[in-house]
Amino acid sequence: MRDGWRLAFGTLTVIRVAPPRAIDGQVAGVAMLLAPMTAVPALVVWIALAILVLHGLLPAAVAAALALVSTTLLSRAMHLDGLADTADALTASYDRDRALQVMRRGDTGPAGAAALVLTLIVQAAALASLVQSHVGAALVGAALVASRLAPAICSRTGIPAARPEGLGHTVAGSVPTARLVATVTAVGGVAAVGSALVGSTRGLALPAAAAAVAVVLVSCAATAAVVRRAVLRFGGITGDVIGAAIEIALTAGLVTATLAVALISG
Repeated sequence: MRDGWRLAFGTLTVIRVAPPRAIDGQVAGVAMLLAPMTAVPALVVWIALAILVLHGLLPAAVAAALALVSTTLLSRAMHLDGLADTADALTASYDRDRALQVMRRGDTGPAGAAALVLTLIVQAAALASLVQSHVGAALVGAALVASRLAPAICSRTGIPAARPEGLGHTVAGSVPTARLVATVTAVGGVAAVGSALVGSTRGLALPAAAAAVAVVLVSCAATAAVVRRAVLRFGGITGDVIGAAIEIALTAGLVTATLAVALISG
């Protein structure tokens, strides 16, 4: 378990931790299942920014921008890098080896740049809208934590690695389906309870809880779509695919939360 914590935080965050004593399939699986916990430092920042907005001390647009800056810094921009590399690989060639070569190269092409810009625009717009209400702020937290379920979903049993080295090879197939379902259920439950508590102060406990569950499920569905595409095009997952899945899951979760708040308010 200790090595799993070290691998999770050492891989997915900028936080300095001691290296794992050993890395095998079991340690990798634990690390991927613990990935939602690596969102806690960013979650604290996001909550603080939402509080400032709700008290009229910070414009929503500025808070949204700072929220994205904080997650980028805390993750060493690895997830955004993965998104750009995956987008470039998907548009480079239908040849698997050629696509993987483009992904490994690491320089950002037009498709990668477009993916970054468009994704961040959507995330910023959704965040700016959501942090202006208490329920919206709660759903923002749910979306952030739910996006970190992506590593475990990408690493579930039966999903192969695209190449015989790298992070994808280390974690591929390391998460048993039963443990994945339990983790998703736990995250969904915590998100629902937290959102319900926030919503209860305004008589919106049940709608807020339902919205939180929807955010988690849509985030997971978005990740599953990324994984399916990666398996079809690349033959499996890579570290870049996991990063891309996190960003796409976050975007899907934030958009879902925006729609849910609009329905609740209406």
